[in-house]
Parts: sequence; structure tokens; C-alpha cells
Amino acid sequence: MSGLTRIDAVAFVGFGEAGGILGAALAAKGVRVAMFDLRRDQLRDKAQAAGVRVAGTLRSVLDGAQLVVSAVTAEADLDVAQALAGCIEAGQVCLDINSVSPQTKQHAQACIEGAGARYVEAAVMAPVPPYGLAVPMLLGGADAVLLAPLLNALGFDARAVSEKVGVASAAKMCRSVMIKGIEALTVECLRAARHYDAESIVLASLTETFGKMRDAADVPGYLVSRVAEHGRRRAAEMREVSQTLQEAGITPFMSDASARLQDSIVDAMQAAGIDYGTLSTPFDWRAFFDRLPDSK
Repeated sequence: MSGLTRIDAVAFVGFGEAGGILGAALAAKGVRVAMFDLRRDQLRDKAQAAGVRVAGTLRSVLDGAQLVVSAVTAEADLDVAQALAGCIEAGQVCLDINSVSPQTKQHAQACIEGAGARYVEAAVMAPVPPYGLAVPMLLGGADAVLLAPLLNALGFDARAVSEKVGVASAAKMCRSVMIKGIEALTVECLRAARHYDAESIVLASLTETFGKMRDAADVPGYLVSRVAEHGRRRAAEMREVSQTLQEAGITPFMSDASARLQDSIVDAMQAAGIDYGTLSTPFDWRAFFDRLPDSK
């Protein structure tokens, strides 16, 4: 890859929302783009309107491509990597943009590199629409630092974060714990608040609390310390929250999970002989997590 100075030809395996948007944008910039998708007959008009060649086979979509973008569902990521290993050529680069676990990306890496090609993982850190090519991407792998500027020259917003495959995907997956968790918590919270005709009061209180958090010097430390210091009491309160939701006919998925997590942290502290009162001040959440035993 060290001899590659620009990307002129890209193959997309998967031409759904992400692949379709990125492929069309690259074709509009004069890049030769081809696509292969199991739904190619349904996607043919979309691809042809964007100036994207529709390939009949996986092998044929790779013809002449410098960059091969895997843009499929999470469930298909490893299957596609295994299939690509049978036809990808040395010198071609596989950019895996699928939202999967670090271990899955590492398995895909083994397939592609075992076939003599190069593999770079990409963690897409925001929805592709409305960003398009400029959606923030974190890259990982031995060739990430070389690929990033080539992608950015085409209009991408790519940043190499590690030579090790898995770090970028871990960042995305861990971020999703928070973002998707907040979405789910919002649904559970406001659905119950609406039932009790309390949404205006709840929203006003949350606005005040979030405003104070925004100005806090160490939000992660504050939040984790509340669990470490008061986890048992908070777990008991969350069980009452669960009861409140059940009385409204709402299944307390997130509230029940919160109670279990709060209790589990206190249990782990006890197993490790950690007394909150003896921890350093200010509270160091990194050191605290490092002392906790792994979850079983």
C-alpha cells in the first residue's frame, strides 16, 4: 500500500443506506465505483442513477478496485470477509465499515490478510446521513495511517487511531452503550412521565441537572462515584422505580437493569475488599475500575 498515492477505483460490497450514500458521493467526484449486493436487482436503478456499476458476482466487483468497502449488516460482516478472502487480490485494501465487535473485526482481518490483501477497520462514529462522505470515521490497522489521508483527499473525515485492529471498533461499541442507552432511557423515562402527567416537571428537573453536569470538571468521575458510594441505596430506589413503571403498565427494562448494575458494583467492591471511604480524593474512576474484578 505504500506505493498507493490516490484512490481512483472503489468496490462496495453492500449498497444499502451507508454504501449507497458513500458510493454515489464518490462516483460524483469522478471515482470509478462498482457495487455488489445480494439485492442488486432491487438496487440496480439506484446504483445506475448514481453512475455506479452493478456487478453480477463478488469476484467481478473487485476487478480493478484499489479499495474494497464492506458495508453490510453486522450479521453478514464475517461471512463477507470469508467470501472476499476467496477472491481479493494482494495489494487491494479492504475497508470494513460495519458496526461489529472488536473480536469480529479481528476475525475479518485474519480472513483478508490471510488472503494476502490488506485490512483496515473503520468505526463510523455518527449516522451516515446527513454527513455523507464527511461522516467521522476512526481507522485501525497497520495501514490505517496510510489510508486516512487518501480517504480524506476524497472528502472523507477519517482519522487513524491505532495500528491494532479492534481499538476503533471498541470506541464505537462503547460509545453506543451510552448513546443507545440514553435513547432507551429516554423512552422509558418519558413514557412513564407522560402516563403520570408529570413530563413537564421531569423535563425541567433534567434540564437543570444536565446544566450542572455540563459545568462539572469531571462528569465521569462524579457519575461513577455515585454508584461506588451509594450503589446499594440507588439499587433499592431503582426497584421502586420499576414498581412505578409496572403500575403504569410499562415494562421497566432499563430500570431493572440499572438496579442490577448498581448492586453488582457494590458486590464487586466487596469481593475486592474496596471501601469507598478509603479511596483517593478526588475520586479516580479509572483507578477504581482497574481494581474491580472482571465480571463473570
